[in-house]
Amino acid sequence: MSFSTSETAPNTFTQDIVDLQLNVLDREVFVVTGVNLDILPPDAIPATDTRVRASLSTVSRTTIGDLADNNVIASARDDIRAAGFVDSGVGFSTMFGESPAVGMEFLAIIATNDFAVQIEGNANNGAKAVTGKLYGFRATAEAATFAALTQSELLSQ
Repeated sequence: MSFSTSETAPNTFTQDIVDLQLNVLDREVFVVTGVNLDILPPDAIPATDTRVRASLSTVSRTTIGDLADNNVIASARDDIRAAGFVDSGVGFSTMFGESPAVGMEFLAIIATNDFAVQIEGNANNGAKAVTGKLYGFRATAEAATFAALTQSELLSQ
């Protein structure tokens, strides 16, 4: 499933909710096997540190998440460190959650009907965006498992 989210204004936390169209009456879940987040790079501004961060979570958030948060499946971060430099500085990229570790069958299971994508820049001149793909498959969970997964997601907000 493809998605895209853009900041509503430069350096403004923005979130979009993406509908998975799961059939909750049949206890349908989405088993996440991979995530790819592609964020626009931060602006290269002399003597200024700039950053763009993005995350994908199972529930709505009010901040960018990282992997320490139970409801975050993937996160990405691009930085340009230029404070103290007269040129555009040095760029750094960090991304987590693209694919499961060796021996893992999946990254996460989404039991609610949607997921959230967040983006936020820092000290940029223009609005930034994230595009991506969520890889996985639909499955049916037994009643007790579905109830536990749904409750776990909703309580992790």
